[in-house]
Amino acid sequence: MKAKSRRKTRKPRIHRRTQPGAAPGTLRSTPGAPPPEVRVMAFDKERLVELPDVPLERLPSLVEEHSVTWIDVVGLDDSRAIRKLGEQFGLHPLALEDVVNVHQRAKVEAYSDHLFIVGRVMSLAAQEHLESEQISIFLARQFVMTFQQRDGDCFDPLRERIRKSQGKVRETGSDYLAYALVDAVIDSYFPVVERYADLLDELEEEVAADPDPNSINRIHEIRNDLLLLRRSVRPHREAMNALVRDPHPLVSEETRFFFRDCYDHTIQVIDLLEIYREMCADLRDYFLSIASNRMNEIMKVLTIISTIFIPLSFISGVYGMNFDTSLPGNMPELEWRYGYVAVLGLMGSVAVGMLVFFWRRGWLGRGWRAAAVPLPGNSPTK
Repeated sequence: MKAKSRRKTRKPRIHRRTQPGAAPGTLRSTPGAPPPEVRVMAFDKERLVELPDVPLERLPSLVEEHSVTWIDVVGLDDSRAIRKLGEQFGLHPLALEDVVNVHQRAKVEAYSDHLFIVGRVMSLAAQEHLESEQISIFLARQFVMTFQQRDGDCFDPLRERIRKSQGKVRETGSDYLAYALVDAVIDSYFPVVERYADLLDELEEEVAADPDPNSINRIHEIRNDLLLLRRSVRPHREAMNALVRDPHPLVSEETRFFFRDCYDHTIQVIDLLEIYREMCADLRDYFLSIASNRMNEIMKVLTIISTIFIPLSFISGVYGMNFDTSLPGNMPELEWRYGYVAVLGLMGSVAVGMLVFFWRRGWLGRGWRAAAVPLPGNSPTK
């Protein structure tokens, strides 16, 4: 069964909460917005405290009581709560403004006592719709604070590692926790990219078996989605390079080596996206080649039929002329008893003779059937 056409690709749009010309650091709320949900995981090597919904007033005491505290804020519509968080923990107003305006590209900004890291997560929703979400991360000496637009993220495996005390996350400081969060953001691209690889394989089989006009539309949609993915992941390369290259008091030398692994994963994702975009171009050329080849087959069959009927039409036209048979030199065979049968036999002989001639020249049979055009780069070796 052929795959149905997917949805139209949505172009990215920027929606700023603040009006043009507003003062730097201005935060704007959505009227009637509920307060954000604040989830806390405070831990060290021996103990773990996990709280699902914590009042903002309790957060400073939790940070003081534990070695590392992960504050996860879900919901960005209540600017008063976000401003209060910034005042409690000394977060820069410009960074908070970037938290609320969720069109930021991936970046790293260093302030006096904290680092601000922005990442973007891409996911496939219903009907293969590509969605983007901004993840904002604040790294300080004793805490890591994350902001996200909605519930449901890529951090569940990290939460399980913290609960089960797996890996190094409960044995190190807040900088390693920030690395683990960034690593989860980068690794979230791999399942999405692999899904597009599967879609391209399905499309290649569909085009090779029975292409239709809908196939070229799906190729164009996938190519646009890969372009959006590349635009989203490429700034991560610069951000990871900044974390690896520029030393900061909050990031230890050992953790900088782990950020180098994030940088390598970013390069891998970018390389895969480039390969799949080239595959889209090759698949589009493959489709056009097969369509052109099949059109040539149809035109060749019609040409052979027309060529056979040209001499037959000439013979029937000659004997269709009404000359007077009583005059000398005017088609005496018209009164011949076997004239009709003889003309039909002549026409049949001409047709068979032309077919034999075409077959011997290789224009019929296997000679005129166009073979399947191999996809560029996938041709079998001899």
